[in-house]
Amino acid sequence: MKGFKGKSKESAYGFWDEGFLHNFCGVRQNNGMQCGQTIFFKNKPKIIAASTVAGPKECAGIVGKYVDYPLSDDMFAESTFERAERKMLLYALRSSMEKAGLKEGADVILSGDLLNQIISASFAARETGLPYLGIYGACSTMSEGLLLASVLVDGGYAKTAVAATGSHFASAERQYRYPLELGTTRPPQSQWTVTGAGSAVVAREGKGPCITSATVGKVVDFGVSDVNNMGAAMAPAACDVILAHLKDTKRDPGYYDLILTGDLGVLGSRIVRDLVWEKGVDIFENHNDCGAMIYKHAEDEFQGGSGAGCCAVVFNSFILHQMEQKKLNKVLFVATGALLSTVSSGQGETIPCVAHAVSVENIEAE
Repeated sequence: MKGFKGKSKESAYGFWDEGFLHNFCGVRQNNGMQCGQTIFFKNKPKIIAASTVAGPKECAGIVGKYVDYPLSDDMFAESTFERAERKMLLYALRSSMEKAGLKEGADVILSGDLLNQIISASFAARETGLPYLGIYGACSTMSEGLLLASVLVDGGYAKTAVAATGSHFASAERQYRYPLELGTTRPPQSQWTVTGAGSAVVAREGKGPCITSATVGKVVDFGVSDVNNMGAAMAPAACDVILAHLKDTKRDPGYYDLILTGDLGVLGSRIVRDLVWEKGVDIFENHNDCGAMIYKHAEDEFQGGSGAGCCAVVFNSFILHQMEQKKLNKVLFVATGALLSTVSSGQGETIPCVAHAVSVENIEAE
């Protein structure tokens, strides 16, 4: 390298210390913008509108009276389950932007789903004619979308951004497990993929709860290979990002009224609480899970709900309504995703998982 002639390799490259690398790469810690895995949003983007649609089984539970469009038929007047899933997502997208008063639409859509090549999100975005970023985080897509939307809005790259996702029980079963026509017996550790979709509009201006920070999760593999045991597979990823968020923000769990995981279900919820407890952190009092909440307890849905639409429906309907009513003021939203495919499962691979944490707060309540 020019300017280092005659110097040893060690001295020539000695300036590449940790501090220089952080500054050179634009990654500065403890400066109010980023600490560890957590981004702190200076302008505190707001969720100014949200919309949801859900199937009849889902609407029989806690979210029923809060969903914008409760379906009486999970086919949604379409010829295939995949077309119904796409239609639900498109409805949620359009409805949320309409509620936000965006006549020309949002600056960008961030969306994904569970199907191959995220066809539900891509085909729905095709109908909007708006700029689109396709994302895939499996069932963590809602929190990933909110995180990325907040980055774009907080950084001034977009005035409005929409985060959306959805799922359909029948299309997910057909892709990841068995066709419904086969009538396969479901094991007790299994969950029920939610039929539903949710969309949230993130903006710099307007009224609504603020996204104050977000923690980017790591891929964690607990060694689970059973595709019917998603809760056990995803719980370690949820544990990892919750602990990272609390460490980076220097908060204890009691700061939040609710720590809400995405779709661990009943079994996965027990596991994540135990895992966090083993690390010296107690979330037993203020943790709940979208998958454990969404269905009526009397129903035979085993461990509860799952799917990208699970937390999208619960968060964008029931939780945001609770925040609007000031019954909840500080929520840590932790959607979890299992990053498997039919190919990896067929080859005997274990299931890597990820979770992202988004801090949503009613600032005026402080």
